[in-house]
Amino acid sequence: MNSHRTTGAASAVALTLLIALAGTGTAHSAPRPAGPAYVALGDSYSSGVGAGSYQGGDCKRSSKAYPALWAAAHAPASFAFTACSGARTGDVLGKQLAPLTASTGLVSVSIGGNDAGFSDTMTTCVFNDDRTCLDRIDKASAFIRGQLPAKLDAVYDAIDSKAPHARVVVLGYPRFYKPAANDCAGLSETKRTAINKAADLLDSVIAGRAKGHGFAYGDVNTTFKGHELCSGSPWLRSVAFPVDESYHPTAGGQSGGYLPVLTSAARRATAR
Repeated sequence: MNSHRTTGAASAVALTLLIALAGTGTAHSAPRPAGPAYVALGDSYSSGVGAGSYQGGDCKRSSKAYPALWAAAHAPASFAFTACSGARTGDVLGKQLAPLTASTGLVSVSIGGNDAGFSDTMTTCVFNDDRTCLDRIDKASAFIRGQLPAKLDAVYDAIDSKAPHARVVVLGYPRFYKPAANDCAGLSETKRTAINKAADLLDSVIAGRAKGHGFAYGDVNTTFKGHELCSGSPWLRSVAFPVDESYHPTAGGQSGGYLPVLTSAARRATAR
């Protein structure tokens, strides 16, 4: 066989293989489709207070908070993180809703604890006797039953109006203490039981209003069970410094407690 023809044929085969391999590589490296445009609203439990790695500013938004973790895992078309430490329902309405549009595909929100006086209640219970603590919890519970539902409705109505096609996931709050923890230092069993009962009441009201608006509710007690304070492996901070991080989820609480609940609820939620 003519050597020039042999060399030419070999070159043609090599070129064909190179083109085929290059095409295969391009297919494998194609970017995955973007997920839905995602907006994360809410208070310190959503912003990630207690988890560290804050982005700067007074809102203490953490790269270890569940909204940031979900966005990193799902590559949404866009991600707006407006949750802020200390936020109440009025703050969500006045400061956090701007990113919501008709093209928003997913919204998450945790709100209501600060309206009910979360910080003041915990401070009262840490520094005072059982009776004073129980009186403050009774006051918070009365607010949760009487005034909080309308405040939640106002937030949920606004979300529905501004993002009418989005899947909306409302996240609750965990119980703080392992029940009947005999070796638990700090607050008395009387205080711990009353605090857990108030947290359950808060969650039940939030869940009820979320359901009333057709939103998915994420119960984080399912994942925090066994990781409460006094459990031996808590995902919540007790009294901590800085003080505003007290009684907030750690980075483990965000990734192991909140993130799986959001991920599951976002799949279940239906677009409206």
